Amino acid sequence: MKASRLVERRVRCTGASIILASLLLLELVVLDKAQAQAVDPGVRGGPPGGGGPVSNLAADETAFFNDGVLHFSEIITVTGGNNTGLGPRFNSNQCFSCHSQPAIGGTSPFLNPQVAVATLNGATNIVPWFVTAAGPVREARFKFNPDGSPDGGVHDLFTITGRSDARGCSISQPDFLPAGDPLSGQGGNPNIIFRIPTPLFGAGLIEAINDSTIRANMETDSWKKRRLGIHGHPNAHISGTANTSANDGTITRFGWKAQNKSLLMFAGEAYNVEMGVTNTLFPQERDETPSCQFGNPTPNDTTNFTPSPATFTAVLSDIEAFANFMRMLAPPVPGPSTQSTVNGFAVFQDVGCSQCHTPTLSTGAAINSGTASNNSAALSNQQANLFSDLLVHHMGSGLADGITQGGAGPDEFRSAPLWGVGQRIFFLHDGRTSDLVRAIEAHASDGSEANTVIRQFNNLATQAQQDLINFLRSL
Repeated sequence: MKASRLVERRVRCTGASIILASLLLLELVVLDKAQAQAVDPGVRGGPPGGGGPVSNLAADETAFFNDGVLHFSEIITVTGGNNTGLGPRFNSNQCFSCHSQPAIGGTSPFLNPQVAVATLNGATNIVPWFVTAAGPVREARFKFNPDGSPDGGVHDLFTITGRSDARGCSISQPDFLPAGDPLSGQGGNPNIIFRIPTPLFGAGLIEAINDSTIRANMETDSWKKRRLGIHGHPNAHISGTANTSANDGTITRFGWKAQNKSLLMFAGEAYNVEMGVTNTLFPQERDETPSCQFGNPTPNDTTNFTPSPATFTAVLSDIEAFANFMRMLAPPVPGPSTQSTVNGFAVFQDVGCSQCHTPTLSTGAAINSGTASNNSAALSNQQANLFSDLLVHHMGSGLADGITQGGAGPDEFRSAPLWGVGQRIFFLHDGRTSDLVRAIEAHASDGSEANTVIRQFNNLATQAQQDLINFLRSL
């Protein structure tokens, strides 16, 4: 009897030991996988991969590009100078301040200029909780109005109140409280969402891609896309086949939700929304408080109808110059290939990333800026290695911003072009992370078209994951 009980106890102890050992082994495996996960090497070093003009520009195109650079770099004041019209509400005072990483035309820099511009020239603005020196340039949108109706519009961070060139203006900043995490922008006031600047490199090539090319790519590998759960949901009011303009039915392609049709429209909207400068496309002030107008003509930015302009620079409006600069801005130059990046591109395709982030689309025939008959050699019939299908996709509850623009709903975004991603600091539409691995993981959430792709990424061997990350940082 005693011997039997002893054997039973030994069996129980042995069984418990096996279970404990198994749990410890499982824990070690999980821990090992967590420790061995791919690591973002960070912003790629070396010379900037962008900022210059497209190669093979004609002489007139080069002149327009150089003029655009000057306009893009100008600091706008309220009154008292040649470049006036800032405010009454604004997010920054210069295009370059938001588009400067890794060079002019890029995106948020390492040092956020919004912190300094908040109190420039005596302005009395309080820096919002989600704007930090080490964080991204951000704009804020409100989901709902105080009465509960949909809002979705940009609420500028700063006012010109207190500035030495805006004496007599007294208006208040929006209420952005309660605060959340300053760097990620997460938490805090649930009615506020954020957007960071989109890079502008290669924008002219994107503008020159024919609608038929985008539509044909949308149908390519349709069975693979269905298997992965990928379908470019249209940002459309008419036709329902791609994200199209409600005005003429052609495909819109610029902005986080592919909401803008052209670079000129993109420039005009940004000038008015981000700097408060009215223009021929957006001629009304967003805040018409009389004491904050100072007699500036409206629109502030127009074509210069001087009798005998010495050069075209005296004629062009700022928004036309901005559009010319963006149109002829070269695509990013990738870093050198390695065996890891070559392997990573193969992995990128195998797991399905390329089904939304299409590696290459061809441009059509783009008109040269100096003639109505000759095509631009620099922009026509070129291979644009943008890594985007320019369509909008459901990205799920984790990335949903609750904002509808055109036919792009609360969780829908354009496939962000990935060229130049190797030298970007902040990722996703709101800049919530600087870690490329975390940005990839954030693509997976309830309702996202990327769920299967991210699951396949997570199932990769650690080295394959690292090769993919290294490939992205080489772009």
